Amino acid sequence: MSGQLNFSALWPYWPELLSGIWVTIQLTVMATLGGVIIGIGGAALRSGKPCLASRLWGGYVELIRNTPFVVQLFFIVFGLPTLGLKMTAGQAALLAMLINLGAYSTEIIRAGIQVTPKGQWEAGRVLGLTRTQTFLRVVLPVALQRVYPALVSQCIIVMLGSAVVSQVSYPELTFAASLIQSRTFLSFEVWLVTALLYLALSLVMRQLLLAAGRKWSGVQS
Repeated sequence: MSGQLNFSALWPYWPELLSGIWVTIQLTVMATLGGVIIGIGGAALRSGKPCLASRLWGGYVELIRNTPFVVQLFFIVFGLPTLGLKMTAGQAALLAMLINLGAYSTEIIRAGIQVTPKGQWEAGRVLGLTRTQTFLRVVLPVALQRVYPALVSQCIIVMLGSAVVSQVSYPELTFAASLIQSRTFLSFEVWLVTALLYLALSLVMRQLLLAAGRKWSGVQS
């Protein structure tokens, strides 16, 4: 190596890194909760009788799943203002993550619903439940148990994808790292530390979500 590594020079910049981590966590929590709720609604719609609404939702799912997240983000940030829909970088970042996770979680949850035995629906009717009540109380919990690990993985992917929002100057972890690198010129040190921080976030997030799943419904990792 032509030079010595200097990780100690990054110590004064830990407040910026911690601030970036906190912003990433906030984005991830809101996007995870909102995206899964969107996915549940979309899965219910797509699992019902074919109609215009379900076809439109299917088109949304295919659009999001077959376009890059960065393009979706840029469309929201730079495209929507031409239609008069202006928002802050934070609002745009959250909206992009919600839309992205909503599409993927729709298909993940729908897959769980499709493999749920039809007897679950019949059991709900026998108990005198409406179709909505049967879905929420009988079918959905079973479907979520089946696909929960895949849903957790997708939420982590969206968290890692939040690094892209640094491109619109939103101060999450990657933005903070880029700023520190531009000040210190310690590229190797900065990006190695950033990679390790993302790794830690991913591992902690996975364990927390899997633990929550086990406590909620006995989901196994």
